[in-house]
Amino acid sequence: MTNSAAPPKVVIFDVGNVLYGWDPESFLVRQIADDSERLRFIEDTNLYAWHDTLDGGRPFDEAAAELSETFPAYAELIAAWGNRFGETITDPVPGVHEIVAALDQKGVPLFAITNFSADFWPPFVEREHAFFSRFRDIVVSGAEKLMKPDPAIYYLALDRFRVAARDALFIDDRQINVDGALAVGMRAHLFTSAEDLRERLMAEGLL
Repeated sequence: MTNSAAPPKVVIFDVGNVLYGWDPESFLVRQIADDSERLRFIEDTNLYAWHDTLDGGRPFDEAAAELSETFPAYAELIAAWGNRFGETITDPVPGVHEIVAALDQKGVPLFAITNFSADFWPPFVEREHAFFSRFRDIVVSGAEKLMKPDPAIYYLALDRFRVAARDALFIDDRQINVDGALAVGMRAHLFTSAEDLRERLMAEGLL
């Protein structure tokens, strides 16, 4: 729904599953073909909760050493999570890069807030430099040791971007993160597809 107030002036994107796909399951399938063995690895290590600690700012080397000490049989798989993390990030989400280009060409300031490891972010953003050069600034959770939907990361980002909450439209694929943005006064859009996003941006007068 379009806000009746003045239209937003800037767009703030999430990265994973909005700008680029994130598919750790396919990566893990390549590492462990057997379904039961793969599930056992995920459950034994509590892999995704462990990964969240990386997004929250824990250095990979420290986290990996501790987990490998607890599960020495998985040491090689744990190391691969860091050494080959870029393989979990898949192609651009269909249609969204074209939307970003259109917003940029119209002069709409573009920013991002992403839950992402401080160790894994630099090689990824360097690899995709041509695309991310359209963005004026990006707040990375691992670097700030704050994660969405903590209100603190939204406030930090708005302050760094020098953007008033009422002037921002935030886009994320997770409802909890959308709700976090709404709670600090931003407008927000739950991403489901490029087509739906384009309709929202047009309704807001941004495209």
